[in-house]
Amino acid sequence: VLPVRYFYLQAVNSEGQNFTRAPPGQTPFKVVVKSLSPKELVRIHVPKPLDRNDGTFLMRYRMYETVNEGLKIEVLYGDEHVARSPYILKGPVYHEYCECPENPQAWQKTLSCPTKEPQIAKDFASFPRINLQQMLNEVPKRFGDERGAVVHYTILNNHIYRRSLGKYTDFKMFSDEILLSLTRKVLLPDLEFYVNLGDWPLEHRKVNGTPSPIPIISWCGSLDSRDIVLPTYDITHSTLEAMRGVTNDLLSIQGNTGPSWINKTERAFFRGRDSREERLQLVQLSKKNPQLLDAGITGYFFFQEKEKELGKAKLMGFFDFFKYKYQVNVDGTVAAYRYPYLMLGDSLVLKQDSPYYEHFYTALEPWKHYIPIKRNLGDLLEKVKWAKENDEEAKKIAKEGQLMARDLLQPHRLYCYYYQVLQNYAERQSGKPEVRDGMELVPQPEDSTAICQCHRKKPSREEL
Repeated sequence: VLPVRYFYLQAVNSEGQNFTRAPPGQTPFKVVVKSLSPKELVRIHVPKPLDRNDGTFLMRYRMYETVNEGLKIEVLYGDEHVARSPYILKGPVYHEYCECPENPQAWQKTLSCPTKEPQIAKDFASFPRINLQQMLNEVPKRFGDERGAVVHYTILNNHIYRRSLGKYTDFKMFSDEILLSLTRKVLLPDLEFYVNLGDWPLEHRKVNGTPSPIPIISWCGSLDSRDIVLPTYDITHSTLEAMRGVTNDLLSIQGNTGPSWINKTERAFFRGRDSREERLQLVQLSKKNPQLLDAGITGYFFFQEKEKELGKAKLMGFFDFFKYKYQVNVDGTVAAYRYPYLMLGDSLVLKQDSPYYEHFYTALEPWKHYIPIKRNLGDLLEKVKWAKENDEEAKKIAKEGQLMARDLLQPHRLYCYYYQVLQNYAERQSGKPEVRDGMELVPQPEDSTAICQCHRKKPSREEL
């Protein structure tokens, strides 16, 4: 069960060749998703297929009610069914807000979760054992002052409890929503942990040092910290709100990648806030080399005194970024959370060398999936010139990066990743998780418009 369900269509002609692009404004396929039983009237949002411009189409639909009998999915070319259409999904098929958790083994098998995630193994190598009592003693003292942005969670019997440590914990709405979504789908292990809602990783103790490091969970990691990294709030929130509250998400990007490679503007492109000094340097480089680089700052906060000198660029829709052949990815306060979206486009990404990373960076290789640039941007113009002079190779790297991102950043992979982090954490934790003083239950969102009756037999803890 995902907020937005999706599948792929491949268009081939009678000779087995891909249709590389649909005619302008047209989609060769029509997809109908409806209840298997005419007696069940349900709301299902089915937008037009997204043309990924490589002979494949991405089909999405979002259910607002549960269907008991099942779904019928019709894939039509004109008025005729194609391939094995219609496809039948036997019910019950649950909507996003239906609380109906499944046995973890069956759930992971259904989602085809990877058996190993390199970043998870790397993160937990520092923590063969997690001492809960040490966490309880140290975290509030070290990170729970007024300036803190840490939330203390307990998951017990698949219910979520939490208390805030520090003043800046408003972003708990993002950690809450993905944890709640998980508990609606799968039975989580009992565990107690701390989530850092701030930008910067927190734990900088050495692995073999005294005192030893403690496993704080964060959205961003760094080479000099020991935090355990989860997918960022940005990509989990956009996944949860896809086709509803947001327009830029991991799926919609794939059908909005701008002109074909040959028709893209042959310049490097950047728009963003002034959250790092190198971003200002980009604008200065752009002013001196407009034939190679189009860079602008859209909002000033950290370096307000520079606005008069550098100017303020107009905001642009993210999909319009891909009108340009080369995308420059420069850190913000930490890793730039636009990076996964840039990788899903079909432009070549030039990525600044950085000590910061997100959960999926380990799988990406420089010169295979992106072009690396120095931390001080000293070789940026040289790399742009190289790309222009080696167009076919640049196009190949852009495509390899896009294909890898499509695999790593599928919405179901985010859920798999979250579950595996929590499972690894629980396996190592000594001490009994409890609902501590000051904790409150995080309730599931109310959905009075769609009645959900779970038909699954709830597995006992012994079965897990």
